[in-house]
Amino acid sequence: MGTSARELGRTGLMVSRIGLGLAAVGRPAYITLGRAIDLGADRNVDAMRTRSHALLDAAYAAGVRYVDAARSYGRAEEFLGAWLSARGLAPGVMTVGSKWGYSYTGQWRLDAKVQEVKDLSVDNLRRQFAESRALLGEYLRLYQVHSATLESGVMEDEAVLAELRGIKETGLTIGVTVTGPRQSETIERALAVGVFDIVQATWNLLERSAAQALERAHAAGVGVIVKEALANGRLTASGAEEPLLVLARDSGLAPDVLALAAVLDQPWADVVLSGAATPDQLRSNLAALEIVLDSPLQARLRHLAEPAEQYWSERARLAWM
Repeated sequence: MGTSARELGRTGLMVSRIGLGLAAVGRPAYITLGRAIDLGADRNVDAMRTRSHALLDAAYAAGVRYVDAARSYGRAEEFLGAWLSARGLAPGVMTVGSKWGYSYTGQWRLDAKVQEVKDLSVDNLRRQFAESRALLGEYLRLYQVHSATLESGVMEDEAVLAELRGIKETGLTIGVTVTGPRQSETIERALAVGVFDIVQATWNLLERSAAQALERAHAAGVGVIVKEALANGRLTASGAEEPLLVLARDSGLAPDVLALAAVLDQPWADVVLSGAATPDQLRSNLAALEIVLDSPLQARLRHLAEPAEQYWSERARLAWM
């Protein structure tokens, strides 16, 4: 299915072209459209653990070899660590990445007013790295700053950078995920800092603004991971992006397949994350690996792009559900 392993940048980490992000199954609420249909009302801890393990089983069987978690994804690290141990996988067989910088505060409630809190301080880095290590042990291979922006100041925080260098010296790969309409500038700053071997950014049919910065990162040997390739569900059948739905019908493809194929078509994209919540969604996502987009269709897809400010303003309005 085209999921054969490849090196992520120059890190030595082996990954598949499509990876699995656990944001959708590590906690009951998230900002992805259609969760009431995908998950139903039964979202207690045991139910979500079972769902996450079924999804991980399907991913591994299909050849997915990169999994992305975070401290703020509820119990995602706990679920993942238990699954890896139960399946008896040796460290490195499945490359595992996680992130620090947000804390989950939703208390397993759909109606919690605040689901997560951002804190990019060195004290939080130390605390959350210890927590990630305790849950994932030697399986953890990549540790990333979660949603860095220029405004956060994390790229200028010498205490944080020194701590990240120290973690890197223990053998872990260090990365940074970026967010917001100034992603390109944040990526350029990250490349200049010299600590980061991986950048993870949002790029999809609606938000293309980081393309040139990601191309430069890739050319410099930095691994590139693409998140939110389906725009939190806007680029799926659950979304209301009529131009994409029309193109999908015309091409005989599911909207998610068409949208993911467009991301996979970018030569600088090493890993594209699936945010699937069910094995069926994952199987649909993986079908994008077999799609080759012709030039006329690529041109039509380019017309879906929005100004970055508009895209991120729309994303900020998405409800946790």
